Amino acid sequence: MTTIRLLLFLALGLAAFASAAAAADVILLPPLEMRASQPLAPPSYGYTPLPSYPAAAREQRVEGVVVLSILVGADGRVVDVSVAASSGSRILDNAAFSAVKKWTFVPARRGPRAVESVVEVPVKFALSRE
Repeated sequence: MTTIRLLLFLALGLAAFASAAAAADVILLPPLEMRASQPLAPPSYGYTPLPSYPAAAREQRVEGVVVLSILVGADGRVVDVSVAASSGSRILDNAAFSAVKKWTFVPARRGPRAVESVVEVPVKFALSRE
């Protein structure tokens, strides 16, 4: 029984000593003010001419939808383009890619500030069924 009391007393004494030593190393800082970020208003289309239907794809009666991932800069210009989902035709993918690189957007906004953002845009190539 006395061994248990001795160990308890020793443990309590060490804990008190450790907390006093740690308190000397603590630097008190003023509280932080946390604010919720403003929601992102997505970009919208600006100048977006449609890609021309490639002649080779038209002759082969190739149709499809290309989904492009577009990085829109804070100035509304296209910064980067990548194919998120292929149409299955390299000809159609390349036509969409080339056209979209020339597009412009109204940039996304976080509050009053224009910011970079990423959008995914489907580009559909379809032949008329006459």
